[in-house]
Amino acid sequence: MGSVSDDKYLRDIVVSFLLAGRDTVASGLTVFFYLMAQYPDAEARILEESDRALGQGSKKIPTLEEIRKMNYLQGAIYETLRLYPPVQMDSKFAKNHDVLPDGTHVKKGTRVSYHPYAMGRMESIWGSDCLEFRPERWLNDDGLFVPVSPYKYPVFQAGVRVCLGKDMGLLAMKVVAVTLLRRFHIRLADSNWAPQFIPGLTATLKGGMPVVVTERFV
Repeated sequence: MGSVSDDKYLRDIVVSFLLAGRDTVASGLTVFFYLMAQYPDAEARILEESDRALGQGSKKIPTLEEIRKMNYLQGAIYETLRLYPPVQMDSKFAKNHDVLPDGTHVKKGTRVSYHPYAMGRMESIWGSDCLEFRPERWLNDDGLFVPVSPYKYPVFQAGVRVCLGKDMGLLAMKVVAVTLLRRFHIRLADSNWAPQFIPGLTATLKGGMPVVVTERFV
């Protein structure tokens, strides 16, 4: 096993980190803009919130402090990833014999898989509106973002194996999302288009997403 003083090991870790973040962030942003085209009211709320944080009509790239003020944007990103997680299914292998919380015995070396895509659409987990895109479900009465247990929302995994790039990936998505929304109208080229995914580690869209992009004028 490598160490922090091993240049090749560090290189491999950095490359893995960047590649893992590239494909997942790209997948998440694509379906985010798809949902914005489907839910213009949510898009309007993000634009209103960004006007309060950045100033009316500003085209600048938001700072970290400004991004932290955008609770509805955070909810919209989390809601996007609930319905369309970039990694739709994942697995773990038991290093030793174990017992799951429901009493199931897992033998050493057993592969245990879980399905964030399916979990995000289960009524028993998210309620009767589980198939609806509702960023408000992530906000409290004061409009502040409130996370849930990562075991309920395993998009970034949970426990000691939580995604190392979670914060960086979320920040990248929020900065790109709000910057592009404030500058451009992004609409589907075909109103009947719906996401279809290519089987693989990450949720890559088959054929991409055809859109019409026009510049906003303030």
